[in-house]
Amino acid sequence: MSARRPVEIAVQDPAGARAAIGAGATRLELCQALDVGGITPSLAVLEGVLATVDPSTVNVLVRPRGGGFVYSAEEVALVSADIRACVERGAGGVVVGALTPAGRLDVDTVRRWRDAAGPATLVFHRAVDASADPAAVFDALVAEGVDRVLTSGGATRSIDGIDALAAFSARSGGVEVMAGGGVRPADIPALFAAGVDAVHLSARSRAGRDAPSGPGGGADGHDVTDAGIVAEAVAAAG
Repeated sequence: MSARRPVEIAVQDPAGARAAIGAGATRLELCQALDVGGITPSLAVLEGVLATVDPSTVNVLVRPRGGGFVYSAEEVALVSADIRACVERGAGGVVVGALTPAGRLDVDTVRRWRDAAGPATLVFHRAVDASADPAAVFDALVAEGVDRVLTSGGATRSIDGIDALAAFSARSGGVEVMAGGGVRPADIPALFAAGVDAVHLSARSRAGRDAPSGPGGGADGHDVTDAGIVAEAVAAAG
């Protein structure tokens, strides 16, 4: 029997991690503030997730803020420190991304973060899709030997970037191409048919809409991992 195709779920807390793995997810991306594209989770959240599921399945997003992927020297140093803290606690991988002001791969920063990650998996996230030339950034990442690239092929939704994803997969060498960005379970068979190695989605629904909110409290409700959507995605992956 062939190995199950990898389905990665973005989660924000231990409950989400438990729900995703329980519904059949292969691995997780742990982050917070998915409404801004995700930022680094707190160490308490990380430790709670690592105590809940197999730590090797957990890839931690290390991103100091929203608002793009061009970072100051101070921010690069903060990310390096967070990477080391995540790996020391047993996370299987870290998820990072950095671009130059011209929209190219920030090679020096990626190398610095690779060193900080040590033996952990290094994933480059959808900063590739925000670049001036996603194909050039992807090729540079292959040359740098990152372990995995999360990309929509430069499109808003992965299914719309499927031609680029197929092209990336055809020249990826040993780098895993993971389709992510607006992925719905119905898209998954076509994405795997295009040659990607894995798919990534957040599988979110909204909870707590009846809780008090208002000025200073943000939007009504909060995101939770929906085990039903996870199970649908796993079934679609085959």
